[in-house]
Amino acid sequence: MLERLLQRSRVAWHSPLTTGVARARGEVGIEKLDVAFGQENEAHVVVTGITLHIAAGEFVCLLGPSGCGKSTVLNSIAGFVEPTRGRVLIDGQAVAGPGPGQGMVFQQYSLFPWKTVIDNVAFGPCMHGHSRAKSRKLAGEYLDLVGLSNVAQRYPATLSGGMQQRVGIARALVNQPRLLLMDEPFGALDAQTRAIMQENLLHIWSRIGTTVVFVTHDIDEAVFMADRVLVMSASPGRIIADIAIDLPRPRHRGITIKEGFIHLKRQCLDIISAESCKAFEQQNH
Repeated sequence: MLERLLQRSRVAWHSPLTTGVARARGEVGIEKLDVAFGQENEAHVVVTGITLHIAAGEFVCLLGPSGCGKSTVLNSIAGFVEPTRGRVLIDGQAVAGPGPGQGMVFQQYSLFPWKTVIDNVAFGPCMHGHSRAKSRKLAGEYLDLVGLSNVAQRYPATLSGGMQQRVGIARALVNQPRLLLMDEPFGALDAQTRAIMQENLLHIWSRIGTTVVFVTHDIDEAVFMADRVLVMSASPGRIIADIAIDLPRPRHRGITIKEGFIHLKRQCLDIISAESCKAFEQQNH
């Protein structure tokens, strides 16, 4: 049954897209990033010494135990969190705050309940000065990309969780961001819908080529989707492993039972298990 659903979904997502995203943009550099919250003497250090490079067009997953600072790193790239020390660069320019170049998708769908699906997606272009007609045209193209043209006039409350998250992805992409930043976007979905969404996101990414930084605590999800998995330590968060995922693309669900996938999963699992034990010990002292 799952394979039939995936097949139907892949067919639905082969819609033409007339507005592309430049592939040569979206390089991320993080230099000696520290983030601490609170007053100086009582500051809680969330992440420390993060240095990494993400090439334009890469799909990178941040993986680690709960509370390790994955979302803090993502929010620093998005410009929502200001570094305590160090800096974040996008295409060589220091991040000074949020902007349309950093598209964000959260676990919660965060759609405007009083707006139709197409007007939710058109909101960004409208805010950036496009006419309503132009904004709705762009929105229609991205709804077509995520296979939701047929629900454009419906309201979010009438959609399933997976459909709402697809609207959220379309809303992030319609601004043609250099980066697509995703904070456990499929965490609230059931297993079957989550599997479909993972394949669909990879299909979108293969077509538009934008850089993706994806936060997850799910090892299978990280290995299935990423070019690289960056494993973070228990708090304060550091990058302790940078694992290249050299599995062939395009990827479909059958790859998860292959020896190469299982080997990479075990490699991540060993590191995460050790760090989760450390995190548990920290919480109980």
